[in-house]
Amino acid sequence: MRKGLFYGLLFTSPAIIGFIIFTLGPMIASMVLSFTDYSVFKDQTSFIGFDNYTTLFSGEDEFFYKSLGVTFYFVALRVPAVILLSFFIALLLNMNVKGRAIFRTIIYLPSIVPAVASAMIWMWLLNPDLGLVNSVLRWFHLPESDWLYSEQSVIPSVVLTTLWGIGGTVIIFLAGLSGIPRQYYEAIEVDGGGWYSKLRHITIPMVSPTIFFNTIMTIIGSIQVFNEAYILTQGGPNNKSLFYVFYLWRTGFRDTEMGYASALAWVLFIIILFFTFIVFRTSKSWVYYEGEGRT
Repeated sequence: MRKGLFYGLLFTSPAIIGFIIFTLGPMIASMVLSFTDYSVFKDQTSFIGFDNYTTLFSGEDEFFYKSLGVTFYFVALRVPAVILLSFFIALLLNMNVKGRAIFRTIIYLPSIVPAVASAMIWMWLLNPDLGLVNSVLRWFHLPESDWLYSEQSVIPSVVLTTLWGIGGTVIIFLAGLSGIPRQYYEAIEVDGGGWYSKLRHITIPMVSPTIFFNTIMTIIGSIQVFNEAYILTQGGPNNKSLFYVFYLWRTGFRDTEMGYASALAWVLFIIILFFTFIVFRTSKSWVYYEGEGRT
């Protein structure tokens, strides 16, 4: 038993040591710094207690609640869009059609395109004057948009650019769909049920654990959105795309207020923990595990 424990710890030690050095250590350091006024260019660092958190929640920082509102708006639009679109595409790709492997590859490829390259492509596509999207709309005599350059359309436009890379989510849905036994669908067919009955009574319940996983991962990823704000909008126009993590980065690395940025980071951690907890608690009523009933 002890020998097995020794070898288990030995082989997992690189991951454990890496976690302690590169994750747990910086987390503890950021927690300590969140109670200080640490700044990169200050000679002295003082312990200020909960002053950073008081500044955040009291409204003294006008960008804190603004960035939260922008981020929550983005999450509210993106999460349903990613889950529904990915699920629909996975259903199509799960059909027994010719060239299915090619279509799966095409759907997945955009998710491995570097973020900067993808963002540059979308900046050109959504350019109000010379972009391909407005050119196509103009050709069909349809209303055009300022996309990323309008306060009203910037968040939906950013959501649109993120849908480009849902290939990973689609693949996970495909894995869930491939695990559904064929005889369940045959039983529905014997009873005279059509595609809707199959979808409602077989597909969705059986793939609900996959929906649960993808929902959590999409929420976490959406709350932490950064690349799009950094590359596409820089928080504009008029801070309408000032996402929380971009504001955190700007505070820490542009304004060099590392203590305040650490407080922002811990608030972000609590927010993600809260939403993850909510999804886990509500999952008891809609996630079905075969052989265990509802959890």
